[in-house]
Amino acid sequence: MTGDSTSKKYRSLFLSDVHLGTRGCQADLLLDFLKQNDADTVYLVGDIIDGWRLKRSWYWPQLHNDVVQKLLRKGRKGARIVYIPGNHDEFLRDFFGIHFGGVEVVDQFIHEGANGKKYLVIHGDQFDVVVRHAKWLAFFGDWAYVSALNLNTVLNYCRRKLGLTYWSLSAWAKLKVKNAVNFIGKFEETLVSEAQRQKVDGVICGHIHHAADHETNGIHYINTGDWVESCTAVAENFDGTFELIHWGDGKRVESEPSDESSDGQVAA
Repeated sequence: MTGDSTSKKYRSLFLSDVHLGTRGCQADLLLDFLKQNDADTVYLVGDIIDGWRLKRSWYWPQLHNDVVQKLLRKGRKGARIVYIPGNHDEFLRDFFGIHFGGVEVVDQFIHEGANGKKYLVIHGDQFDVVVRHAKWLAFFGDWAYVSALNLNTVLNYCRRKLGLTYWSLSAWAKLKVKNAVNFIGKFEETLVSEAQRQKVDGVICGHIHHAADHETNGIHYINTGDWVESCTAVAENFDGTFELIHWGDGKRVESEPSDESSDGQVAA
C-alpha cells in the first residue's frame, strides 16, 4: 500500500468508539491521524458510527463524511479494512460476511501478529451485562455520558479562558468513582477469560472508552480507547510489538511500544 510520503506505516491499526454522528466525536483529530498514519490492515473495532444517536436526531457534518471517505480511500489503495460492529452500530450485525466497498464486516476476528501471537479482536459489548440484559439502562447511561460531555465542554471553555489545560470529567469519574473502577476491572477480567477460552494470546477490544495495554493472567489485554475524549489508537509494528497512541492537536502526544509482557496501563 502506498500512502502519504510523510505518513508513518504500521502493520496494523486498531480504532474503536469513534461515534460518528455525534457532536462529541473528535473527527478533525481522527482525520488528521488517518492522514499521518497508514497500515496494511485497519481494524474498526466497533461504535464507529453511532446509530443510537442518529436514530434520535440526525447529525452528520462534512468532517464525519471526510473520515469515512478517508478510510475507504485507504482500502482502495490496498489496505485491508475489517469492521467489527459494536452496540452503537449494531445495525451492521445483519451484514456479517458481506463486503461494503472493500470493507469486511465480521462479528469478531483472530488477528495473527507478526510474531505469531494470536489476538481476539472484538468490540466487547457482548460481555457487558447492562447492554445485553437491560438495554434501557444502557440508553440512560448513554444519555448521562452525553450530558457529562456537554458539561465538560462548558468547564473546559472556562479553563481555556483561565489559561488552563483540557480536563476530562468523565475520565476523572472513571478513575475516582468506585463503581466505574469496578466495572472496568470486571470488563477486563471477562475479556481476558474469553481470550483464554478461545486459546489465544491476547484480546483487542473497545466499548468502555478506557485505553489500556497490559498483561493479565498471561493474556495481553489491549483496549483501543475512543475518539470522543482520549483520542487513542493502537498500532502494531512490523516486529509484532504494539503501541498505544494518544493523538492531540494533530500530533502524537504519547506513544508506548509494548509486547505481550507489558504491564503498563494508560487511562483514557
